[in-house]
Amino acid sequence: MTLGLLCPGQGDQSPAMFGILEGSAPANDIFALFSRETGREPDRLSPSEMQANVIAQPLVCAYQLAAWAVLQDRLPQPRALAGYSVGELAAYGCARALAPGDVIRLAQDRARKMDEAYAGDSAMTALRGLKLSDVEALCASCGAEISIINGGDKLIVGGAREAVAACEQAALARGAKISRLAIHIPSHTSLMRPSVAPFLDSLEGAEWRPPLAPVMRGTDGAPILQPAKARVALSAQLAQTVNWAACLDGMNEAGCTVLLELGPGDGLSRMARERLPDIPARSLSEFHTLDGAVGWVLRALEG
Repeated sequence: MTLGLLCPGQGDQSPAMFGILEGSAPANDIFALFSRETGREPDRLSPSEMQANVIAQPLVCAYQLAAWAVLQDRLPQPRALAGYSVGELAAYGCARALAPGDVIRLAQDRARKMDEAYAGDSAMTALRGLKLSDVEALCASCGAEISIINGGDKLIVGGAREAVAACEQAALARGAKISRLAIHIPSHTSLMRPSVAPFLDSLEGAEWRPPLAPVMRGTDGAPILQPAKARVALSAQLAQTVNWAACLDGMNEAGCTVLLELGPGDGLSRMARERLPDIPARSLSEFHTLDGAVGWVLRALEG
C-alpha cells in the first residue's frame, strides 16, 4: 500500500485554511518564506486579497509546502505526486526538487507573467453535462478553449470573456450546468503563450534536484523525474490544456493505493473518488486535526 499526494490549484484559499496548521514550527517557517518573498503576512490577508493572482498562486503553494513539512515525518514517502495547475509547481517542492523559497518565488513570478500575457477581459467557467467532443465543437464555434479536462463530463473552458460567455449560453441551451470561476486570466489557453518562454527562463534560473518521486505532467499525466523535463512541463502547461483525468490515471498506474490532497479545499480528492472509486482519497481540509489526518492515512495504508 502506497501514498500519493495531490496538490490543488488556486480557488479554495481562505483565512480559515490556516487553522489546522496553527502553532506548527515547520509550517511557520514556510509561511515566513512566503512573507519574505511577497512582503505579505499570510494570516493577515483578506479574502479578497487572497483571490488576486499574484497572491493566490504563491499562497496555495506555500500552504501545500507547509502542510507537507508538518506531515512528512509522520507519513511514508509518497510513491508519486500530482498537481493541478499551479499545484504542479508545488508538487515539485513537496518532492524536494525545488527549495520552498524557490517554489514560492516562482509561483509569484508565474502569476505576474500570466497577468502580463493577456491584457483583455477574460474568464474561465466550469461546464458539466456535455461530452468532450461536444464542448470542443462549442469552443471552436465560440472562440473559447478547453482549459482543463477533469474527467467524464466535467470540463473547464477559458478565453476572452465574450467567447466564454457565448460558450456558456450555447452549453446552457444544450442542457449543461455552468459555474463561472473566480479566476480572471485565461489559464491553460493559447492566450497565455506570451508567458511560456519567460517563465521557462525563470525555471531555468532556479536550483533543481531530481524529485524524490515522480510528478505527473499536467498536460498528459506522464511521470516526470528529470528536472529538464519538469521545467518544460511547468512552462508549457501555462498555454496548454491540463488533463487532470490523465494525471489521476497516472497516479493509479504508478501504484498509489491511498491519495491525500494537501488542500486548501477538497476538489481533487472528490474527483479522485469519482474516477478511482477503489482508491481511498481524502483532503487534509476534511480533518479537524493533523492527528486525525495522519491516523486516517495510516489506517488506509494498512488496508
